[in-house]
Amino acid sequence: MRDITKTFPGVKALSDVSIKVERGTVHAICGENGAGKSTLMKVLSGVYPHGSFDGEILFEGSPVEFRSINDSEHAGVVIIHQELALSPYLSIAENIYLGNEQAKAGIIDWHRTNLEARKLLQRVGLKDNPQTRVMDIGVGKQQLVEIAKALSKRVKLLILDEPTAALNDDDSAHLIGLIKQLREQGITCIIISHKLNEIEAIADAVTIIRDGRTIETLDMHAGEVKEDRIIRGMVGRDLESRYPDHTSHVGEELLRIEDWTVHHPIDRSRRVVDGANLKVHAGEIVGIAGLMGAGRTELAMSVFGHSYGTNISGRLYKRGREIKVTSVAQAVAAGIAYATEDRKRYGLNLIDDIKRNVSGSALGKLANGLGFVNALEETQVANGYRKSMNIKAPTVAAITGKLSGGNQQKVVLSKWMYADPDVLILDEPTRGIDVGAKYEIYTIINKLADQGKGVIVISSELPELLGICDRIYTLSEGHITADVPREQATPEHLMQYMTTFRETTDA
Repeated sequence: MRDITKTFPGVKALSDVSIKVERGTVHAICGENGAGKSTLMKVLSGVYPHGSFDGEILFEGSPVEFRSINDSEHAGVVIIHQELALSPYLSIAENIYLGNEQAKAGIIDWHRTNLEARKLLQRVGLKDNPQTRVMDIGVGKQQLVEIAKALSKRVKLLILDEPTAALNDDDSAHLIGLIKQLREQGITCIIISHKLNEIEAIADAVTIIRDGRTIETLDMHAGEVKEDRIIRGMVGRDLESRYPDHTSHVGEELLRIEDWTVHHPIDRSRRVVDGANLKVHAGEIVGIAGLMGAGRTELAMSVFGHSYGTNISGRLYKRGREIKVTSVAQAVAAGIAYATEDRKRYGLNLIDDIKRNVSGSALGKLANGLGFVNALEETQVANGYRKSMNIKAPTVAAITGKLSGGNQQKVVLSKWMYADPDVLILDEPTRGIDVGAKYEIYTIINKLADQGKGVIVISSELPELLGICDRIYTLSEGHITADVPREQATPEHLMQYMTTFRETTDA
């Protein structure tokens, strides 16, 4: 891939990225969340078709123009996304040959389908009956079914996006062993992974991408390339962003989470959060750092009234007293708020105005004696936030969906500030907004802490956490791996804990 540039409205996701992958090797791509890794692979696999990006792709020495996934698969390039594309209600065999049916005269040959599927399952080390429904096997086996599906398409270049992010140690080890076997069979693999120990074990070369640009490619066989070297390439930039000055005034413990365990809503045997312990004090800004699939959002949503997960166990304490919050309404009543990372889908009503979005989380405060909302007071409250939060809109009657991302985020924060929680969990609060709006969001976060609130910030941007937080927890595979005071935190330090899988103490 030569000089690949991919632009979305207002954002340059890739800028002159080049990468060369040798035949019959395992080539890893590393970088922080948002660096452009998945975007690059979507360009390669035709998800983003030829013509939607600048640059050139050569496959087996010849230029190619993939205009669809079908084009890339026909050439032998198959991508397996982190979110598996399997139908849970169909059998393993049906999933393997979905879109590539084994048919004669337009009629599916089920005997041949199941026979060929069984052969493919043997290649990936699965002994399950091919007629078993996908929903009845674990996520580790589902990943292997995806690879079997790729093999059915006579794959030459297999792209795996975070293939072990959702797997336990045993399933991960089996998958890594399978990738080694595929390499021996002449199949080339590109693997995107945050698990640096796995990359050390399997990769022949590693390309590091940072902020949409190629930083370097390391030959894993030329000298000893250790995790520290890869980490330095991933995060080795100066903290150029400016953050407002803030003097912390940390008070009493507000919220304590003990031994918090959450299971996946579909694969109930899988622990997404495993025995997490966390606390936040009044006036404190606490960060949660973790790579894709670490369980950050799942932890936050499960604490916020069990809005994610199953078989949730553990204890919550508010100012030292145990509380029960098994619904969102109970969480809000207990003084806990959660501003979602996906504001467009879960945080706002985009077809309604600013006024109703601001008041939505605390309508009871606006109710008159008959239980009706006082419209005049609702307008006054929303206008107050429009001015104090510098929401750029002519009136509070403006439709929220027409605001910029930064102004939408200010509406989300206004909504929860009006609810007046004691603890506010902010999940990716500056995602998709410009630098100027980020500074305003940081200022708002500081003001909330100065009012004695406890603020938990989840962010994929390590410089952001280092710039605004008093303490930072690191999360890896559902485990809290460290609790690092700001004065001891560095990007390399945090990344080390974000890619380790043993519990540690650091403060």
